[in-house]
Amino acid sequence: MKAEPQEEHRWLEQLLGEWTVTSEESMGSGGSSEPWVENVRSMQGLWVVCEGQGTMPDGSSGQTLMTLGFNPLTGRYVGTWVGSMMTHMWVYDGEIEEDGKTLALTCEGPDFENPGKSARYQDRITLNDANRRTLTARVQAEDGGWKELMKAEYRRR
Repeated sequence: MKAEPQEEHRWLEQLLGEWTVTSEESMGSGGSSEPWVENVRSMQGLWVVCEGQGTMPDGSSGQTLMTLGFNPLTGRYVGTWVGSMMTHMWVYDGEIEEDGKTLALTCEGPDFENPGKSARYQDRITLNDANRRTLTARVQAEDGGWKELMKAEYRRR
């Protein structure tokens, strides 16, 4: 079995490199956290692996790991996200939006406002230019609209 990268895989290569990450929460404390560092590498052009580390708002250290790829059989982007601050593994299903710059990744996870229930979430990676991107995390409200939870700014180091 030997898979070859396709055009969709090459879109993900724009994420490769080392990034400084700053973020603001849209709910909760509303404060900014100290900058994190994220290193993004390729696995033979088929997957990108994004490894982040930094200091949590409470002063403890944190780590994150995101995997992203493209499944030609389904025509969808796929991936996962885990963090040292929670036990849930987020499993992504996504697509590039019409602007060609935004990868919208949807997933299901615990509803942080209603313990014991689940909610629909979306992480949106937007390429601003070759050296800047944003990640916006949002949750789907009961009315079907989206509520922003957090926005992170990435700058190439």
